[in-house]
Amino acid sequence: MSIATTQTPPPTPVDRPLSVSDTDADRWTPLTDDERRQFHEEGYVVVRNAIDEDRRLRVEEIIDEFYAEAEAAGDLWKGDWLHLQGGVVRHPEFVRLLDDNRAFRWIWGLLGWNVYSHHNHLDVNPPLDESGDPERWGWHQDGWRQNSDAEYMDDYYGYYVSRPQFSIKTALLFSDLSEPDRGSTLIIPGSHLDNTLPRPDDPEDFEHPEGTIQVTGNPGDALVFDRRMWHSRSRNFSDITRKILFLGYTHRWIRPLDPMPLELAEPFWDDLTPVQQQLLGDGPNLPDYWGIHPEGGINDEIPLRAELKERGLLDRSVPWLR
Repeated sequence: MSIATTQTPPPTPVDRPLSVSDTDADRWTPLTDDERRQFHEEGYVVVRNAIDEDRRLRVEEIIDEFYAEAEAAGDLWKGDWLHLQGGVVRHPEFVRLLDDNRAFRWIWGLLGWNVYSHHNHLDVNPPLDESGDPERWGWHQDGWRQNSDAEYMDDYYGYYVSRPQFSIKTALLFSDLSEPDRGSTLIIPGSHLDNTLPRPDDPEDFEHPEGTIQVTGNPGDALVFDRRMWHSRSRNFSDITRKILFLGYTHRWIRPLDPMPLELAEPFWDDLTPVQQQLLGDGPNLPDYWGIHPEGGINDEIPLRAELKERGLLDRSVPWLR
């Protein structure tokens, strides 16, 4: 949490370089102090080659199959958009991506071991044509009521307090978004510390906020960002279909946003690791979701905590890794 006497202004350079992580790190490489500080200042990081190309191609085929099924059933949004919430439980390959990708180190490194995926969605967006809908103001922070219910009012407290982080989202790219205007994500680095963003009076007559950058990436890359990051989707006027799997992670004591009933996973449930089962929301009792035994005390049997403990990755100096 950042406390300041005035609201943190967004960065202004439009040619600001992307914040990119070490591509040699695997999913169990702990974050350095500099990496953690970088994320809390910038609010995001791009992880190159988060998944291998063979695997990306295999998952992209599955994504194309889901799109074809939705198209045949007439279940596409705006005629040709697929926005499948809770999509991670629809296929075991999606579930395994919850922890089996090189961006996962940023999840447990920033949120700790008592986490799960409360919100995830598969998005497929073909290119727009010239007669497409006019661009509308789409800038937002994720979290819905978290942004209002947990906000401090500086008029009462006498100082400015950024909203709590609560969750982090990973966007896995399955199409080539290496060039602008392919529907990639727009962000304002550092804006996750700002509780407000000026809005235009006319949602169809505006310029994007000062400091906006477009996060480009290759197939297999990942964008990891703080849910408070002010972000929007750019327009896709290319000849490439935008395909992204968004994986949201939060603390297990926060209720799920998407319908992800475990029975959808039953055919492959036993093939998942205990960590993957935890990330789908599994737990034996209510205190377990709070990280404790029913009789009290930290529960070392919580799968991700047990995994990190076995690997020597718990860290008393980091509160969420204690």
